[in-house]
Amino acid sequence: MQWPSSSRDIQWPNGTIVHYPGSEEFAAATLRWSIYKAPKFSAAITPLNEEAIADIVKVARAANIPFLATGGRHGYGTTLGNLQGGLAIDLSQLKAIEVDKAAGTVTVGAGVRIGDAMRPVYDAGYELPVGSCPHVGLIGATLGGGVGVLQGLFGLIIDSLLSVRLITANGNLVEASISLNPDLFWAIRGAGFNFGIITSATYKLNKAVNNGKIMTADMIYPANMKSAYFKALQAFENKMPQELAIISTIRWDSVAGETQIIGTFVYSGTEHQGRQILAPFFELDPPTVRVSVVPYIELFPTILFGWIPAVSTPGGIHDIYSANVRKFELNTLNSACDKFDAFYRAYPDGRSSVGVLETFSTHAVGSVSADVTAYPWRNAKGNFMFQMSWSEPGSSVEEAANILARGLRRDFTKTSGFDDLSVYVSYAHGDETVEQIYSKEKLPRLVSLKREWDPDNVFRYNNSLPLEYP
Repeated sequence: MQWPSSSRDIQWPNGTIVHYPGSEEFAAATLRWSIYKAPKFSAAITPLNEEAIADIVKVARAANIPFLATGGRHGYGTTLGNLQGGLAIDLSQLKAIEVDKAAGTVTVGAGVRIGDAMRPVYDAGYELPVGSCPHVGLIGATLGGGVGVLQGLFGLIIDSLLSVRLITANGNLVEASISLNPDLFWAIRGAGFNFGIITSATYKLNKAVNNGKIMTADMIYPANMKSAYFKALQAFENKMPQELAIISTIRWDSVAGETQIIGTFVYSGTEHQGRQILAPFFELDPPTVRVSVVPYIELFPTILFGWIPAVSTPGGIHDIYSANVRKFELNTLNSACDKFDAFYRAYPDGRSSVGVLETFSTHAVGSVSADVTAYPWRNAKGNFMFQMSWSEPGSSVEEAANILARGLRRDFTKTSGFDDLSVYVSYAHGDETVEQIYSKEKLPRLVSLKREWDPDNVFRYNNSLPLEYP
């Protein structure tokens, strides 16, 4: 997209500072976690409040300038790359966090990341369901549904959402909740990227479980223990305690020079109880075991041996495919480990790639009626991701990485327990069908609401809904 030749003369709202490529401010406002098939911007604005955002949207629309609003900038779907030469609306300055201890709620601005909100929530004696990384924008994580390690206790993040304030495609500020614009509120909870720029959100909080103390464990299993590990994992398919979450990471160990599996366990209870429940994994006698009990606020700096901050460094290549599953199929899991191992050995530059198998309890998630929100995959027991990475753009590894990831996605789809590929929208690659992301059941209502709230398809860069269906 080419900006109007007079773009630098556009009359932006008073006080608006527009940053252009080459400036430090532009770089800070557009730096993303993943640079793979990322959007490209011709200018960036960092508004200070929602009124400024509304005015910016009105001016951009009048000048026919496409835009993308960003919070944590951890979204990695390739459809974001369809924006080439637009305006970045950087929401990082909307940092307000207001905890109402008496009401048991928290209200956050669009620039608040998950890790930012955890401390004030914890200090008030509460917990909020979170994703799997503290650096992701809280509202951004919410809009796709919000799967995470505490969902067995508290449900998806959308299940804690009480209301939002958002800027529509026309630059109007509206509120949405159960009582205000309830249809829009339904759609936001599962397809929220399609309907506006959410400037703030209010969530109900949950009383801290086990006084906010969480047992965490990381255990490393060499690839030759894969069958035993996955068999132990498979036994939890239909009996995952609501307090438990398990993340299995297939990775290359550069020190040992071999493929390994890291089992990461998050248990909201005592260490004694956790060790009893996780006995099948301990009894395999893995060579490396780390166990600790930490407060809620130290969860992410602790798990995965404290590596999450390092892998959250922005500016890398992250090319991600995924599939939801309702079954933990042993042969498919073993095969995935073998295929990653072959890839690592053939392509050393791809050894930062990982397979991440999120298997979280569906206890609280499934207790919410499927009709309450637009999120379609409440019966999924696992979100399996293939996070491919390499060092430099243009690497010859890219083709092999995509072939492997697409093949693994097909493999898991065949044994997933679903009739077709189903994908959590926040983990979508971008080549899936709308049915595979939003489901046939949800699409008619979602498309009708898209036509009502965004008839010009302004918000079309993050796994967009169509304006007609079928």
